[in-house]
Amino acid sequence: MTQPFPRVEAVPARQDNIIWMIATAPHRYAVVDPGEAEPVSAFLDQRSASLSHLLITHHHADHIGGIDILRQRHGGRVVGAGHDAHRLPRLDHPVGDGSAVVLNDTLVAEVLEVPGHTLGHVAYRVADALFSGDTLFGFGCGRLFEGTPAMMWHSLQRLRALPDTLQLYAGHEYTLANLDFVIHLQPDAPEPQTWRHHYLKILDSGGLTLPHPLLLEKRLNPFLRADDPEWAARLGLPPEDPVAVFAQLRERRNRH
Repeated sequence: MTQPFPRVEAVPARQDNIIWMIATAPHRYAVVDPGEAEPVSAFLDQRSASLSHLLITHHHADHIGGIDILRQRHGGRVVGAGHDAHRLPRLDHPVGDGSAVVLNDTLVAEVLEVPGHTLGHVAYRVADALFSGDTLFGFGCGRLFEGTPAMMWHSLQRLRALPDTLQLYAGHEYTLANLDFVIHLQPDAPEPQTWRHHYLKILDSGGLTLPHPLLLEKRLNPFLRADDPEWAARLGLPPEDPVAVFAQLRERRNRH
């Protein structure tokens, strides 16, 4: 049976983090990567709501900093990668690649291991929503703090293979900065310019650039296209080595 599309709301946190709230029942939510407790508590208190689950993508403080307080205040089961449990808050539900987390009678979070940004990073697919943490951003990808280029490229290929109709819910609002990098590499391409103007208006009005369709990422995100001969040619690299193309893209983005 097809899962219904989940109702998801955003809680901005820190400078550019986005904490995602997934409705799992009336007055009940699952939260993804709550790096701060207070904004989430305010969100829940305004709705007289509690937590059913706290979903962790990876161990960085800006993604787990609020978990212990939120669990104490609002309940909920903490979910995260079992093999990375030593770096996470106490887990109620350790998961691995292919695990299924039942959020309610109709919603299941499917777990995908996507190492690269960190070795223990996971993503969650809930119906047509993809919660990618710091692996895949709007038109970008995460830095390689622990993994190798080959590891991250494999992880991005896994996400690229998901259906076009999925909506991307990344862990940070980096879309405009990433589009600037794409335009820097492709100054002759009109579509990134068009999307930059579109998202600039959204941000100027106080909105968010996410979610947006995974199809858009597949078309414009250079990190998902490291095996495209066009990108190899732009970088002066052989097209038969997508890992080298990806590594060069990531290095250039680090400096941009």
